[in-house]
Amino acid sequence: MSARRPGFPARLDSAAPAAPPARAGKAATAASASVPPARSPVAQPARTPATLEPVRGLGLDSAAVRARMVQRLAAQGIRDEAVLAAMAQVERHRFVDTGLAAQAYEDTSLPIGFAQTISKPSVVARMLALLREGEIRPLGRVLEIGTGCGYQAAVLSQIAREVYSVERIRGLYERAQANLRPLRLANVHLILGDGMLGFAQGAPYSAIISAAGAGALPQAWIEQLAVGGRLVAPEVTAQGTQALVVIDKRPQGLVRTVLEAVHFVPLKSGLA
Repeated sequence: MSARRPGFPARLDSAAPAAPPARAGKAATAASASVPPARSPVAQPARTPATLEPVRGLGLDSAAVRARMVQRLAAQGIRDEAVLAAMAQVERHRFVDTGLAAQAYEDTSLPIGFAQTISKPSVVARMLALLREGEIRPLGRVLEIGTGCGYQAAVLSQIAREVYSVERIRGLYERAQANLRPLRLANVHLILGDGMLGFAQGAPYSAIISAAGAGALPQAWIEQLAVGGRLVAPEVTAQGTQALVVIDKRPQGLVRTVLEAVHFVPLKSGLA
């Protein structure tokens, strides 16, 4: 099955429709829309996130608990204001089962079905902050490996010009579609495909982020990363554990930095 670029209409829901962000190109309007020719991922002005009204329900005040979550992230060392603002903007409880909504803003991973989890808020914020520490700020076109329930893609939509997110498990792909459709994010494109292959039709990318741990980072990711771009992903070490790895692709070659230990689901190939 060939990869497709679906399109979602514009912007996050709010009390009054916000003006679409100024950016190059037109948003895709149908799942069968063709992928535009690859463009150089030159840094673009940061898009202004839409404003969400506080959502009350599920026994919690979403805006208040998100604010407390962001305060904890800042206390844990996240200093990137754009990342903190994006984490405050996106309602994590929309992406988990109703029975887990009360835990949505705790710093814990939660099951989302298909033996997969939604990452801890602190891990999401840490990895996105690492992406923005690269040489391209703000982010241009980003490739996400492992859409899961769609939460990280929604957060990425607030700090990147365009997001291509690849999911190999059809059930999760469909769940992410359902979760993201009400948010009307014109700059998020979901692809059902093999994440190990990346998504060449959208390359080159200013940043690549993976939500699954690889024994070795796929060569396709390196090839699809733009010169000057940055890749952040968990990788299995020689000891069999996982560590967060940052790859900077420079004109002189690749610069690799190994950071703290992490624990992600394993990266697998093929569709499921």
